[in-house]
Amino acid sequence: MPPTTNAAPTADLAPTGPRPLRVVIAPDSFKGSATAADVARHMADGVLAAAPDAEVRLLPMADGGEGTLDALLSVWGVEAREVATVDAIGRPRRARYGVSADGRIGVVELAAASGLPAVSDVVLQPLHAHTRGTGATCAAVLDAGVEEVVLCLGGSASTDGGAGVLTGLGARLVAHSVATVASSTDGELAGTLVPDGGEGLARVVGLDLGGLHPRAREVRWRLAVDVTNPLVGERGAAAVFGPQKGASDADVAFLDAALVRWADLLERETGVRTHDLSGAGAAGGVPAALVAVLGAELEHGATLVAQAIGLPAAVADADLVLTGEGSFDSQSVHGKVADGIGALAAAAPGRPPVVMIAGQVLLPAWQARAAGITAAFSIAPGPIDVEELVGRTASRLTEVAASVTSLYLGSVRR
Repeated sequence: MPPTTNAAPTADLAPTGPRPLRVVIAPDSFKGSATAADVARHMADGVLAAAPDAEVRLLPMADGGEGTLDALLSVWGVEAREVATVDAIGRPRRARYGVSADGRIGVVELAAASGLPAVSDVVLQPLHAHTRGTGATCAAVLDAGVEEVVLCLGGSASTDGGAGVLTGLGARLVAHSVATVASSTDGELAGTLVPDGGEGLARVVGLDLGGLHPRAREVRWRLAVDVTNPLVGERGAAAVFGPQKGASDADVAFLDAALVRWADLLERETGVRTHDLSGAGAAGGVPAALVAVLGAELEHGATLVAQAIGLPAAVADADLVLTGEGSFDSQSVHGKVADGIGALAAAAPGRPPVVMIAGQVLLPAWQARAAGITAAFSIAPGPIDVEELVGRTASRLTEVAASVTSLYLGSVRR
C-alpha cells in the first residue's frame, strides 16, 4: 500500500468541514541531490508542519527511465533484488530489479545492467556495446514467476536493436542462413554466432528462438519509453542517440544500416514491421526486438508508472497535489511527470490544484497553467550557488511545501 501519514483531525484546519486536508505528493527525482522518494518525504514534512491533521499520500514518480525502479519499490514497500549479470561491454556486474509485493509484476531498468554510466570508465564502444546483461536480468525476473514485466528504457550505452536482450533470454543469432546450414540433432540452427552489439546486426541472417526462456512469451511485456523516435532513419536510434554513446558519423551510418537489416530479419521471422514504429528508437532500438518477438507493448513511461502506483485514483480524491523536479522547463510539459499529473488533475471531478516545487523554474506561468500546473515555485531562497542549493535541497523542499500548504489553507478559509 502507498505510504500514508495520518493524524487526529482538527476541524478548523480542514477545508471541507470535518474531513482532513488530503494531499498527494508525487514528485520526480532531483537528479544529483535527492531521489523521488526523498523529495516526497521532505515535502510531506512541510505539509504536516502547516497542517498536522492532513492525510498525506506519498507517491514518488518517474518518467520510465532511471529512478523508476526505486519509485515503484518505495510505493510497493518492497526491497530490490539483485542478480549477477554483465554490463554493456561484457564485464561482470550485479543489477537490481524489483518484484511487486503480490509477486505479479517484475520491474527492470535497462540502465542497471546496460547503462552508459556503468561503462563511463572506458572508451565508449558504440559498435560493440550491447544489452545482453539486461536480458539476463529479465530472465531472473521471469524465474521469479511474475505475470508481467515492466522494462524501463533509458540511459542505454548500446545500439543493438534489442538483440542483446533476446540473447540474454536464451535466443541465438546466427551468421549463416537457414538454407545453407545443417540443423543440429536438437533442432537448433547451426552456424556461427553473431557477436554482440550493433556490429553484429550487420552480419545476422538467422534467429533461433529454440532456447528462449520458456516463460518469455507467456508474460505481458510493457516497455516504458519517453521518446517517439522510430527505429531507423534521420530520427532513428542511431542518428539521434548514437553520438551520445560515442558513435562517429561513420558509425551512425553503419549502425543505421545494421538496424535496417535487423528490422528486415525481424519482419521476415515474425511478420511484425518495426522500422518506423513510434518509440522503437528508444534505448538503441530495444523495442524493435521485443515488440516483434515477444509482443511487447510500448507505453509512455510516466503514464505507466502512474498507473502502477495508483496515482489517477489518488489525484481524483485529493484536495491538493504537490509535484516536483530539478528543473521545471519546456521539456517538463511534453510527456514528463509534471505533464501527466497536470492532465490527471484536470480530468478529476474536483480539479485539485497542482503545485510544482522545483530546483529552478524556467517555464512561464501561462505555459505551466496550460499544462495543468496551477503554480510553480523554486526552492532557491534567492541568488545562490548551485552546490549550496544542492546541500540545502531537503530543508528548502520542506520550507516551500509548508508555505504552499499554508497558502492553500488560507485560500479555502476565505
